[in-house]
Amino acid sequence: MSERAAGKEAANVVWSGSWVAERLGVELVGDGSPGGDKELRDLLGLALRRNPKRAHLLVSNVLGKHVPQKPSVVYAAGFELGRRVRELLGDAAARRAVVLGYAETATGLGHAVADGLGEAPYLHSTRRPVEGVERAGGFEESHSHATSHLLLPENPALLAGDRDPTDADADADAGAEVRAGDETGAGPGVGVGTPLVLVDDEFSTGNTVLNTIRALHERYPRSRYVVVALVDMRSTADHGRLTEFAAEIGARVDLVTRSSGTVTFPEGVLEKGQALVAAQEEARSARPGAAGPPSPKEAASDATASARPRTTGSAAAEADVATGSAVPSAAGSAAAEAGVEPGRGFCTRVDLQWPAGVPDGGRHGFTPAHRAALEPVLPAMAARIAAALGDARRVLVLGFEELMYAPLRLGTALEDHTDAEVRYSTTTRSPVLAVDDPGYAIRTRLVFPAHDNPADGPGDRYAYNVAGAGFDAVVVAVDSTADTPELHSPGGLLAQLGAHADRVLLVVVPSYVPSYAASRTASGLPAYASERQEPPMLPEPLRGPAFSSYAPDDVGWLLQDLSDVELEAPTEEREEAIQSGGAHYAESLPVEYQPSAQYQGLFKAALELSAGRVARAVGTVTETVLAERTPRPVLVSLARAGTPVGVLMRRWARHRHGLDLPHYAVSIVRGRGIDANALRWLAAHHDPADVVFVDGWTGKGAITRELSAALAEFDGFNPEIAVLADPGGCVRTYGTREDFLIPSACLNSTVSGLISRTVLRSDLVGPDDFHGAKFYRELADSDVSGHFLDTVAAHFDEVVDAVDAEVKELLAADRAPTWEGWAAVERISEEYGIHDVNLVKPGVGETTRVLLRRVPWKILAKRGAGADLEHIRLLAEQRGVPVEEVDGLPYTCVGLIHPKYTRGATGADGKAVESK
Repeated sequence: MSERAAGKEAANVVWSGSWVAERLGVELVGDGSPGGDKELRDLLGLALRRNPKRAHLLVSNVLGKHVPQKPSVVYAAGFELGRRVRELLGDAAARRAVVLGYAETATGLGHAVADGLGEAPYLHSTRRPVEGVERAGGFEESHSHATSHLLLPENPALLAGDRDPTDADADADAGAEVRAGDETGAGPGVGVGTPLVLVDDEFSTGNTVLNTIRALHERYPRSRYVVVALVDMRSTADHGRLTEFAAEIGARVDLVTRSSGTVTFPEGVLEKGQALVAAQEEARSARPGAAGPPSPKEAASDATASARPRTTGSAAAEADVATGSAVPSAAGSAAAEAGVEPGRGFCTRVDLQWPAGVPDGGRHGFTPAHRAALEPVLPAMAARIAAALGDARRVLVLGFEELMYAPLRLGTALEDHTDAEVRYSTTTRSPVLAVDDPGYAIRTRLVFPAHDNPADGPGDRYAYNVAGAGFDAVVVAVDSTADTPELHSPGGLLAQLGAHADRVLLVVVPSYVPSYAASRTASGLPAYASERQEPPMLPEPLRGPAFSSYAPDDVGWLLQDLSDVELEAPTEEREEAIQSGGAHYAESLPVEYQPSAQYQGLFKAALELSAGRVARAVGTVTETVLAERTPRPVLVSLARAGTPVGVLMRRWARHRHGLDLPHYAVSIVRGRGIDANALRWLAAHHDPADVVFVDGWTGKGAITRELSAALAEFDGFNPEIAVLADPGGCVRTYGTREDFLIPSACLNSTVSGLISRTVLRSDLVGPDDFHGAKFYRELADSDVSGHFLDTVAAHFDEVVDAVDAEVKELLAADRAPTWEGWAAVERISEEYGIHDVNLVKPGVGETTRVLLRRVPWKILAKRGAGADLEHIRLLAEQRGVPVEEVDGLPYTCVGLIHPKYTRGATGADGKAVESK
């Protein structure tokens, strides 16, 4: 482009504040310097909001809140301000400084300023009370949509005032600093101590800063404050107020900004602005094709908007896209119900592998040590996101309210790991009018329910300039407190983004809670909110490839990694230890079976033969769950036999309905119940009523009974298991009641993501830990987990009609459990002189387990059973175990454990009886 053409194009660019300026007479005037007006307009646009205190909103183009911007531009704006503060203070005082940012808009900006200072710890105010964390202060932001700010540092000393200096050089530095940049005339020498640097996006009246300094100075007096903002928009009178206030408290107050100017507006602009907002909303609701009128909350003022929940559902949210584009109708499919166009907007969870101990932001403080731990791992986290983006060319990293810094830094790192165009912005609590006009700063908005259980109750939240912006991928970054059912609901943020982007990625940063908070709450000390938040000792789920060979979004393992612990023992030694009463069967692991070439060949042949049957059963059980239990289930598989089934059910739901179902794996141990900490984690992140427990098959129903008993102590969970095969007649929700070969039962970890059976041992698993398991990375060359899943999923399309017909019949049938399997096991136990049902393992899957990791006595096989038993016969031959064909067996086969080694060892109390 020629210079003349470029100049003409620049001249034709419409200022994003012109729409408001023309209608309300509002003007932005620069500081009088050459190009000051243009610089200010480049930095700011204008919008309108329903706020009874201030109708207009200055919309920053470099803050990364309302307007998507390059992450590097956003970060540089704050970092350079931090460098200027360092120059103002000098190195010695900068090393003692503390930076305080304002929620929610300036949390990321303040953090970037702290980075620019170099060694300064950072804290931001918050509107989210945290149970067990004592308030170190608070203040009011009078013109804001949500006025109250809390200060919740993990270490209250972070806000301590001046300390007596002992360094003579520091005194000299301080005097030089005052002479170089004194605004208030407080006099030389006051810079020695602990400067407090306060960061906000704009400095308009100074009221917020005055409220903050006044509140903090009473408790933590100091001699120096530095106020930092992107723009200084004070009137002349407000300039004088700050100087007078500094003199009143006897402290120095400096101001560092990027640009300055004033906003001028005519008399009556507030009322005129409110009328203009009302007229725009009325016109939009009357527009043909609008999805519906504004919700009741939309009609309320900002002062009361958060008091009532939304009542119009996703329709109101759809109507708030100012372009008028609508999310597809909710009729027709589960995908449409979720507000996601079929084939678009699938949400994929990406495991960041966020560094342990590093806070998600500055809510409780962020120290130089935290910064040093985060910086080196940012490239690896960005690389994981980049790998999941595929061929996306225009990407938005979308942060969440106060969580601005973590997604911003992920965005800056992502810019270095992809050729795609990357932009960054965040969601917000603040309602702003959207007008689809190039002269208006907020072109579109998405409205969705709050998803972090806010202390002030349910309410609407907003994402601006995302809809219609041409993003083909959106990376949504939230903290774990906000990873709730509301986020994943049909009208939630993820579903709405899915209507405007081909791909949605979800990354979750663990919510940091000070270590003392849980004990403070338990001891009865003051708690400041009842906000649902997982205890700090519970980590995020483990995911592949760091733990398991499954893809990260296939399953989250609510387990702890015991891969480096020696847990295996030879089968006979292990069973003898159990028999002696010195160990529970879940306290050790059998030596992992390594299949021979002949056995591997049998597995592949069995998979080819039965993949269609498995696919049909997967479809049937998944459709039954969707029809009867909940339209958006949270799949929770019982590790590890249930986990391949859970992954397949998740794939069916996505393939058939476009649903991206959460899937986790948890441990359940016979005699000791289900992992209570895993249930606590699930209850903190999802509605327990949506949880569907998944297992591979039923034998005699022991695990079904174990789960039912364990869940009696937990509210809201449905104890009914959904299984692929229910030959024992133990459950209502199943894919089939035939006892056939499920190939995932043929092997151990190599068909289950390379994960061991779960472990529960007191020296390894504490009261606040998840149960454990091992990841057998060394078996990667033998892993067929992915091959099993892909082979079964390849048959999905061909079994759709059969599944639909079968589900229709099942939904109309009486599927009450008959417990026929239990009766058969009791009969066999007595008939063969075993007298212990725990040593009778019915069904192909359970019999395979007996041969792979127990001490088998004999195998009972239904007379005439064919291919389903080929692998059983081979394993029995390898271990020298007789196979006895019998008539009248309700299962295809039954495995009998040798009483000499294990009689009673897997009973309800986990103890062995005296051997005979």
